[in-house]
Amino acid sequence: MDLTVVTGIINIIIINLVLSGDNAVVIAMASMGLPKDLQKKAIFWGATLAVVLRIILTFLAAQLLKIPLIQLIGGLLLAWIALKLLYPEKEQDVAKNESTDFRKVILTILWADLLMSLDNVLAVAGASQGNVYLLIFGLAFSIPIVLVGSSVLTSLLARYSWLVYVGSGILAWTAGKMIIEDNAVGPFLHRIPYGELIIPAVITAAVVLIGKRTRDMALAER
Repeated sequence: MDLTVVTGIINIIIINLVLSGDNAVVIAMASMGLPKDLQKKAIFWGATLAVVLRIILTFLAAQLLKIPLIQLIGGLLLAWIALKLLYPEKEQDVAKNESTDFRKVILTILWADLLMSLDNVLAVAGASQGNVYLLIFGLAFSIPIVLVGSSVLTSLLARYSWLVYVGSGILAWTAGKMIIEDNAVGPFLHRIPYGELIIPAVITAAVVLIGKRTRDMALAER
């Protein structure tokens, strides 16, 4: 086997392990308030949406990058989703609201997947170096990572409530990285000393601290 192909496969595996984790985190966090049977459906459809979006974005990546401020806007929206996921679920009539909650969860997963999948697609496309088979391998390899990762994380989040802050922080950090990689504002932000670390760190800290305060206040009112 050609060394370039082997290197591409290894790079794609590493990229998927790192970047697909973000998708697994948002699926797990969004679905953790659902009943067990709906959790499984949310994980399945969330993972399916993530993969479908990556396939679509693979063909649209070059065009999307031409849109002004696309990564800045995407990063800000993802930071908002990371904050929103820290809001505690309201106590409600489960029988009446299960279907509504399920739709809200899927919509949240859809938005987050859409925002995060562009980075994954660009990274995998770069690692494949124009090899269509490697690109297909990268897309296919992401499926089990997102499915298994989401299931495992959902169980962990139910057991260890403090992990919601870790998950939200990971999404916020991803949002910060998207912002500094934006073609329009990125060059200016990189002029800040250690800006590639400071900006994601500030966004992460703000999301987690504001989210924790809001979550604590909401829980105290119950």
